[in-house]
Amino acid sequence: MDLLTQILLGFCLATDAFAVSITNGMCSKKITAKNVYTTALTFGGFQGIMPVIGYVLGNTFTDVITRYQHYVALFLLGIIGINMIVEAIKEHRDTENVCGTKNIFSAKNLTLQGIATSIDALAVGVSLAAINANIATTSIIIAIITFLCCAFGVYIGRKFGVLLGIRAKLGGGILLILIGVKIFVESCI
Repeated sequence: MDLLTQILLGFCLATDAFAVSITNGMCSKKITAKNVYTTALTFGGFQGIMPVIGYVLGNTFTDVITRYQHYVALFLLGIIGINMIVEAIKEHRDTENVCGTKNIFSAKNLTLQGIATSIDALAVGVSLAAINANIATTSIIIAIITFLCCAFGVYIGRKFGVLLGIRAKLGGGILLILIGVKIFVESCI
């Protein structure tokens, strides 16, 4: 997997966390540097670790996955991308219930959000095992991009609100599907 694809994958996976960061910023009356760093570290950490876990799990099924790697990558990335698009559409319809938590930056809330937004990264890790990608480099790129996007997301959340977050998730879903198609096409040629 080339560097450009790794960077695009990082941005795709960061979109969920970015959208949640925007929402957190929008729902907070006061944003501190601590809020920004804890949000970015939590989301970046989970997004960086989950592909590694998925990669390890994917390697346990190497014989089966290797034979069908391009199908597995297309299927997993396609499903994740479609799921992100569906979630974005649902969130767009239900923007009234976005700010439900009083202490949006609590450790418990950020941890739950971090896990929820990184489940797709776990599945991507399985896909990365299928194509034998460099997991160390890829997971570091994903973590750094997610960290930067989330730090930025918290700040702009107060200004732009939910609409940008929904569009980011929609765009990320489309990009994940396109990356899956690219991997499929490259392995069939």
